[in-house]
Amino acid sequence: MSPRSRTIPDADVLAAARRIIAQLGAARLTLAAVAREAGLAPATLIQRFGSKRGLLLALVEMGVDEVEAGCRAARSAHRSPLAALVDATTDVTRRVTSPEELANRLAFLQMELTDPDFRRLAVEHARRAEAGYRALLDDAVAAGELLPCDTVQLSRSVAALSGGSLIAWAVRRKGSARQWVKDDLMTLLAPYRAGLAKGRPHTKSRRKPQRRR
Repeated sequence: MSPRSRTIPDADVLAAARRIIAQLGAARLTLAAVAREAGLAPATLIQRFGSKRGLLLALVEMGVDEVEAGCRAARSAHRSPLAALVDATTDVTRRVTSPEELANRLAFLQMELTDPDFRRLAVEHARRAEAGYRALLDDAVAAGELLPCDTVQLSRSVAALSGGSLIAWAVRRKGSARQWVKDDLMTLLAPYRAGLAKGRPHTKSRRKPQRRR
């Protein structure tokens, strides 16, 4: 095998593959389509990744690294751990511009659930996401933004919410995906908010008081 061409970084090639998956889905992705999107010859992709399967595995592995980096970047960008948690959780919406794109990305999930090599990476992705959310939740508790709680279990709920809420948005198609996920996250966290303890309402009721007759 000849040395890899470094004209275009692997990360840029994988980003091109991610765009093709959003447009066509993983099943219809071809190395030729990725090569055109990345501005490379198909033979170069073979040299770098070996096959379509190798390319897709590299893409999932990059996603594993990104989830951890995303949590760190969110924490660095905000003084408030809770604000950082919102950014980290809604980051899942950053690459989704339409319900149709989400459907193509979700089709990729079938491969991650049935193929052992893809599933191994999916498990690691979930582990790192939960660890990142837990660290942010721990910081929020330490900062007094959240009440003391089981952050291990709560991090699992946050991770489950991020994906599930995005699917619900695709079904309902109301507002932006980011705001939809954020609203669901804040509802989940409402009982743990330090300023909302002892039954204080999360938001003011929009119902008008009834007049007594």
